[in-house]
Amino acid sequence: MEFLTVLASDFISTLKDVVPIAVIIFGFQLLVIRKAITNLKKVLIGFFYVLVGLTLFLQGLEQALFPLGKLMAAQLTDPAFIYNGMASVPTIIHWQDYMWVYIFAAAIGFSTTIAEPSLLAVAIKAEEVSGGAISVWGLRIAVALGVAAGIALGTFRIITGTPLQYYIMVGYVVVIIQTFYAPKMIIALAYDSGGVTTSTVTVPLVAALGLGLASTVPGRSPLLDGFGLIAFASLFPIMSVMAYAQLSEWRVLKKQIKSEDR
Repeated sequence: MEFLTVLASDFISTLKDVVPIAVIIFGFQLLVIRKAITNLKKVLIGFFYVLVGLTLFLQGLEQALFPLGKLMAAQLTDPAFIYNGMASVPTIIHWQDYMWVYIFAAAIGFSTTIAEPSLLAVAIKAEEVSGGAISVWGLRIAVALGVAAGIALGTFRIITGTPLQYYIMVGYVVVIIQTFYAPKMIIALAYDSGGVTTSTVTVPLVAALGLGLASTVPGRSPLLDGFGLIAFASLFPIMSVMAYAQLSEWRVLKKQIKSEDR
């Protein structure tokens, strides 16, 4: 009964969030465009599916993803795990001691990005409009590598306690420099790739990992240090996608030069 009560509460909360969207869409359709909504029955059924899906998704976050992220962070930062087999645990733990945290963060970033449905949708469309010049898997792997590197660096920032703004400023300087040299066809897609990664699958686990890490590392504040990982997950894919395009362009030019020499 308690679970059903929580589920009903989440459903009502989701309904309040979705109703304004429905009002805007139906309002524009009926009052501005002044045309009847085609397939009204299917649209209403679709909205109901959205409500049910979001409700179950919120429950999934609370029941599984958030606790799992915090649990993994707590286990990986436990001194007993870091110094397994040692007779005494040092009172001061250095950033090098958290190597498994960086590996786990990179693995989580890569795997969740590959599973991200919004990225898959963008990759499919990119392949269609580019005539196959941009492959679905090429784009997905490029973005996933960027997220993996970004989240690993973000966990390093949390552990060391260094200011977030320095990383972000340097990162965007690199992005601006890349923008001048990257192929024009990839620039807009690269900037969009940073946004599509921070969606339904990636954000909950990354946020839980950051908060869990800041809660378990000595001297860190969950409020001050726990957030910011999502910024890394948005920034680094821009770099990796443009780097992927630049590398592909360089390989094409290299082949052309070799063919001309022959």
